[in-house]
Amino acid sequence: MRTTDAMRAVVVEQPGGPEVMCLRELPRPVPGPRQLLVRVHASALNRMDLVQRAGGYQAPASAASPLMGVEVAGVVEAVGVDVRAFERGARVFGLVDGGGYAEACLMEEGMAVRVPDDWSFVEAAATPEAFCAAHESLLELGGLREGQSVFVHAGGSGMGTACIQVARAVGARVFVSVGTEDKRRRCVALGAEAGVLRGEDFSAAVAGWTRGVGVDVVEDFIGGSAMARNLASLKEGGSLVLVGALDGMWADLDLKQVILRRLQIKGIALRPMSQPMKEAVTGRFRERWLPELVAGRVRPIVDSVFPLEQVADAHRRLESNQTFGKVVLTL
Repeated sequence: MRTTDAMRAVVVEQPGGPEVMCLRELPRPVPGPRQLLVRVHASALNRMDLVQRAGGYQAPASAASPLMGVEVAGVVEAVGVDVRAFERGARVFGLVDGGGYAEACLMEEGMAVRVPDDWSFVEAAATPEAFCAAHESLLELGGLREGQSVFVHAGGSGMGTACIQVARAVGARVFVSVGTEDKRRRCVALGAEAGVLRGEDFSAAVAGWTRGVGVDVVEDFIGGSAMARNLASLKEGGSLVLVGALDGMWADLDLKQVILRRLQIKGIALRPMSQPMKEAVTGRFRERWLPELVAGRVRPIVDSVFPLEQVADAHRRLESNQTFGKVVLTL
């Protein structure tokens, strides 16, 4: 018989493919002074989960949990002694420092956002990472503004679909790269002006779309071999924002191009940020995008939903590169 102090959680027996994950019973975490204990109803997958499962990422010792899962939605079960903004029974969503692939996880009070009344837990779980990262990378780092333009790699990904909507909401032109013709059509329906298929010369496509001028911002998930074409796609003074490195962490860099064309190269990753920085990111999301989401002017795009017991199938779906939007686990 299970006790109230136990919970089911996905653990990785050893680094490897989706088959290495299994459900185990673990002790339920106990909230610290400014933490919430959240009964998880939905948890969204991210690319870094695949890297962590395969052994390519080790959660730091300071992480709240070594388990996978960094964005969840659920109901507050208990609160720390110094928590003032939330109470037991509150519906919340937000980013967590690991532990989302479980029946319960810890969430810092400053990272929690109340779930709007008419939202499902699936919608809420699919929102924070994509929209927080889209805002920080495009607007805070890239400086994207009305009348400017951006090229977004992997436009059909969870973050890519958020980037399209964020850029359009501020009045920018959006161009994307995608894996299939169907994804190109769906990105255009979301607000992208045009798209290029993976494997085609995207820098040539950008030159055609912008009449040789280039875009103000390139949002790059690829890294590696895409560096030269990323720089070629930028207009003078433009910004390359690195948010991923699917093609590897090393690239040849033409410094002459950077210097003579006054280009900027910036990078971002949410998880390694300090707690105050993460809470500031959440605050900007809450202020800028929660009203837009509640009004339906932007929305999380959900590709598919799997029960926690089918976590291996969920990972296979994400690895297939056939997804459009987020993959979400439900409990």
